[in-house]
Formats: sequence, C-alpha cells, structure tokens
Amino acid sequence: MDDASREQQIARSATIVSVGNVLSRMMGLVREAVIANMFGASGAVSAYKTAAQVPLTLYEMLVGGMVSSALVPTLSGYAAAEQRDELGRIAGLLFTFAVLVLGAVVLLLEVGAPLLTPALVHFDAPLQALTTRLLRIVLVSVFFLGLSGIATALCQALQRFALPAFTTVVFNASIVAAALTLGSRWRDVRVLAAGMVVGAALQVVLQLPALRDLRIRPALDLRDPLLRHILRLYAPVVLSLVVASLGILIDRNLASRTGESSISWMHYATTLIQFPLGLISMAIATAILPALARQAGLEDERESTDRTSERFRATLASGLRLVLFLTIPAAVGLLVLAQPVIALLFQHGEFGPVDTAQTALALRIYLIGLIFAAVDQPLVFAFYARKDTLRPALVGILGVGFYLIVALPTLRMLGMVGLILANGAQLAGHASVMIWLFQRRVGSLRGQGIGGTLLKSVLAAAMMGGAVYGATRATVHLLPVEGRALWGATVVVGAGIGLGVYLALCALLKVPELDLARGLITQVIRRLPLRREG
Repeated sequence: MDDASREQQIARSATIVSVGNVLSRMMGLVREAVIANMFGASGAVSAYKTAAQVPLTLYEMLVGGMVSSALVPTLSGYAAAEQRDELGRIAGLLFTFAVLVLGAVVLLLEVGAPLLTPALVHFDAPLQALTTRLLRIVLVSVFFLGLSGIATALCQALQRFALPAFTTVVFNASIVAAALTLGSRWRDVRVLAAGMVVGAALQVVLQLPALRDLRIRPALDLRDPLLRHILRLYAPVVLSLVVASLGILIDRNLASRTGESSISWMHYATTLIQFPLGLISMAIATAILPALARQAGLEDERESTDRTSERFRATLASGLRLVLFLTIPAAVGLLVLAQPVIALLFQHGEFGPVDTAQTALALRIYLIGLIFAAVDQPLVFAFYARKDTLRPALVGILGVGFYLIVALPTLRMLGMVGLILANGAQLAGHASVMIWLFQRRVGSLRGQGIGGTLLKSVLAAAMMGGAVYGATRATVHLLPVEGRALWGATVVVGAGIGLGVYLALCALLKVPELDLARGLITQVIRRLPLRREG
C-alpha cells in the first residue's frame, strides 16, 4: 500500500472516530457549562470531581488500558468472517470474567469508601463526608464502564468504529440531562453522580447492535490460552496504571491543599485540553491501531522483515504527521483565545470572573504538555500493536517520577501552577523516552516527512497566532457590546481568521497533510449516516 492509500485508509477510520469525538467533546463542554452555571467552582464541585475521577481511574486500570494494549491487538486476529464463532467464544469468556471481577471490586470499594476518601483529598469535614457519599454512588458506574470497554474492543477489532465513537456522547448527555432535570430542582451535586451511573449503563446498550452477529454465550475458563495471553499482555500495563493512578491521587491531594477551588479550575482547563487530544490524537491512534497490529503480526514469507518494518513505520509516521498538523494550531489557538473561550463557556451563574482568570491561567500552562501528549498516544499504541506492553508501562512509571520531581519542590512556592508545570514535565519526559525507545526497537522515523510537517506547522501556527491576537484585540475595541456577546464574537472572529490564515499558509508552504484534511471533511459528510462497517 502506498503512502497516499495508507493515509486515506487511516483518514476514513479516523473520521468515524472524530465525528463521535466532536460530538462527545461538545457535549462534554455543555456538561461543564451546566455544572459551572449551577454549582460554580465550589467545594461541592471539587468533591464531585474527586469522586467522579475514581471510577474513571478504576476503569482505565481494570479494562480501559486493556482495550488498546491487549484486547484490540489480540482480537484483531479473529476478525475474519470465518473466525467469528471463535471471536464470539472469546467475547463470552471476557464478559463473564469481567462481570465477576468488576462486581467484586465495586462491592469491596463500596464498603471501604470512608477509608478511601481521606487518601483522595484534604478537605474540611463536611466536604470529606460529601465526597464519601458521592463516591458510593459513582462506584456503581465502574461495572458498566468495564463491560462497555470490552464491547468497544470487540467493535474496534471488527473495524466497526461508529457506535463506540458515540459512547461518551451518551455518557455526557446523561449527566447533562440529570443536571437539567433533577439538579434544577434540588441543586445537589449527587444528581450528577446519578447521571454518571445511568450514562455508563447506556454505553453498554448503545454498542450491542454492532455485536449482534457474534454468538456470545456466558462461559468461564481461567485456563483458556487466549484469556491467559490477554492477561499476560496486560500485566505490565496494570503495574503502570496503578502507579499512574497513584500519581493522579497525589495530584488531587496536593491540589486540594492549594485551595478548595483549585481542583475545579484545573478540571475545567483539562476539559478544554482534552478536546483536541480526543478529537485528534486519540482518534488517529485508534484508527491506526488495527492496521499496525496486522502489520506487526504479518507472517507472509514473501515479504522480508525489513519491508514489514518499513510499512509499520510508514503507517505510524502517517498518523504522527496528521497529529502534528492538526494539534499545533489547536494549541496556539487555545493559547490566544483562552480567556474569551472560558468566559463564553463557563462564566455565568455561580462561575465568576475570578474563576475565569484562574482557569485561563491553568489552561495556558497545561498547553505546554499538549503537543507531547498528542504525539505520545500513537507511539504507545505502536508498541501495543507489537504486543509490547512492558516498555510503555515502565515509561509510564518513569513519567510519574518526572511529575513528582517537579511537583513536590514547587508546590509551596507556586501552588496550582507548580502542579500543572509538573504535569507538563511528565508528558514531555514520557513522549521523549517513547520516541527514543521506538527508534531503538523498531527503527528511525527519519525520512518519513515528520520533521518537515512539524517545521511548517509550527511556522504557520505562529503566524496564525499573531493574526488571531490582532483580530481579537480589534474585536474588543471596535464592537459596542459586552459580556457574552463580546466573548462570543471574539471567539468566532479569532477562530475564523485563525483557520483561514493557517490553511492559507499551509497551502503556501505545500504541507501535504492539507490535502488529507480536505479529504477528511468529505469523509465526515459521507460517514454521517451510521451504516454497518465490515
């Protein structure tokens, strides 16, 4: 397959994921806007954010990390039509095993919730008690999130990306619905926790139609070779996720010591950072994983190992070029438009100007690590495709070390800012080590056009940033409006001019990914009707 065909194939798969991610991130912004309006950046919101992080972290530890590291690379080998019966058998084993493990974990943590809360945060007694109550509600979602993760892995192995791409849309919509219907009446953050549980359950229901042709029957055989193989692949990842989870707990605990609103400010900023990460990096990494897994497992005797490795590197490079081309301008745009974007989305109701200023500060510092995080995801998936889960796990542990080296000395002096800088150091260190390891294990990525795309994208984005800044300043001075109308006009004008300038400069610089981006728009339009894939 030549570079053009390879990139088109990646684009088609990434587009499906991107459509879902766009809607998911938009619904996530709606969710945060609703929460900010009803509860502001109060201690109650910090308690909810702390409790809500626990099931999400547990999901990543128990199932989420397994999806890309072990399940998709393994299950992709059984995606052919003649092997669907075997895939259904494996699915039955996985679901049965997950029900037992997830059920036991939820029951154990429900009992131990009062002991877990003090390890999570350092609040006053009333907020500690509220955190415990919220924790007991949201823990139920771990069960459904885990089952949804297995369903997602099966769909992705079959290259049916559509329904899994919309699971988080349903999840976020459920929280929004709970807030607008129940929250408007009781003004209690516990309705958000209830919406989270319902949303997790709906994720499972949503994906069932994509698996209707699999004969899935409950079964349990702990000696099954394939189940053991999956668990062996995942073992190193679990270790790394445990350490990463401890890092998250430390981060939340340290943040709670810098003021009861710090966790909320950091969370609102992180929500905006996750938008380009989910829309661009995760979508592209998810799209190339099945192709990378097939290329890594290629055993065609007619092709040499060098040729197979070359195709593997070319596929990864295609993904990385797309990530850089799209993420760099997004980072610059968020840097320049941070204040009006946050004011437009969140500054109403209980969320005031001070909250906007602090969240904008957090967002701008978080942007230090955005490019590193975006590049890191496809690199990690490349190792997973080669069934190498140990090295990414060890690098993940090392990344927590990078975080602590910066966070602990700077906490007292810089407070919240020190923690965010530490996060940037963690992401930069992790991505740098992953690049170094990839080039040692697989081969150099030189000659794949990555450097050229990086240089041209940075140049175009820098000039775009200047144009956006000038446009926003002119908008503020020229328009006779204030408040949300001014913020909205500033964002629209800035984003519109930024997009136009960036695309024009990329065309002038002959950035090849520009043509692919145009193709993505066409693919989005063609793929909007959710049809069956594969």
